[in-house]
Amino acid sequence: MVVFKLSDEYNSPIPAARFFRALIGDFHNLIPKLMPEAIESIDIVQGDGGAGTIIFIKSRVDVLDEETLTCVYRLIEGSQLMEKFESIAYEVNFEPTPDGGSKSRIASTYYTKGDFQLNEEEIKAGRERGLGIYIAVEAYLLQNPDAYA
Repeated sequence: MVVFKLSDEYNSPIPAARFFRALIGDFHNLIPKLMPEAIESIDIVQGDGGAGTIIFIKSRVDVLDEETLTCVYRLIEGSQLMEKFESIAYEVNFEPTPDGGSKSRIASTYYTKGDFQLNEEEIKAGRERGLGIYIAVEAYLLQNPDAYA
């Protein structure tokens, strides 16, 4: 097994708690609505969306802390990515910024099957997919100032 660690940051004019509620707290409802061409549906198999919830990709939510605006989850089954990985762990944290917006930090840890190596194209494609989700949620929140307020 090979372990890769990547991290990214994303700055937004959306307040941290509001972005967290939309992107993390209501991910299973909001993302299929905003990106139906990419995600048809997200079904919760077990739980209520909080820590311990299992959704059908399968990902497991290990930590969901609304006070620290932190979510830790792990993809464990169901994605085409899982042909190459044992699991993929993510830690997402939102912090308020002085201008009233937010900074989110995303740490990803990839646990490969065998000696599989990620190449630059795969890393870039993964980052672009993640950024696309952030941009879609941010645009929705900017257009709907009362949503998740």
